[in-house]
Amino acid sequence: MTGDLAIGDDGRARCFWGASSADYAAYHDEEWGKPVRGDDALFERLTLEAFQSGLSWITILRKRPAFRKAFDGFDPDTIARWSEKKKDALMRDAGIVRNRAKIEATAALARIVIDLREKGGFARHLWSFVDGRPIQNERRSLKDVPAENEVSRAIARDLRARGGNFVGPTIIYAFMQATGMVNDHLVDCCRHEACRGLARELKR
Repeated sequence: MTGDLAIGDDGRARCFWGASSADYAAYHDEEWGKPVRGDDALFERLTLEAFQSGLSWITILRKRPAFRKAFDGFDPDTIARWSEKKKDALMRDAGIVRNRAKIEATAALARIVIDLREKGGFARHLWSFVDGRPIQNERRSLKDVPAENEVSRAIARDLRARGGNFVGPTIIYAFMQATGMVNDHLVDCCRHEACRGLARELKR
């Protein structure tokens, strides 16, 4: 361990949290910070970030397969039409995090995704807040990483105005980090330059 970095058995330096378990290591190396562009993929990731509120991310990560099954593959059209019977069934599903307010928020977010289709799409809308390109940070310590920023506050205001819930600036910033809208891998992390390279390949 070297401060906010951890050196794995493979000799690679990772952000400290990314070496705390095998699940976290895989998520850190394969997903976190990698730019995500698809509407449905971003819908799933934002929904899961909302469900993580008040819990550890590892809990959500391990329940993700159950969420995908229970949440109809995160298909916005299906979720927007969830009946009260379906929501009641979700509240009895021990495989997911059972929270009625967050279930209702998922349906509301699905309706936002659908509404934005005719305006260029959910992904295009969210990425417009960073001009279509990931913000490249040069963090050297975890203490330099904020809980929110000006962009996450702007996105939160926008989604709330559209009827969103559980889309506060802290949740949104975590979502931005996870989906590559911002590169917050520490500069000496093995994934920092990799994510920077992925950003250069993006088309606006």
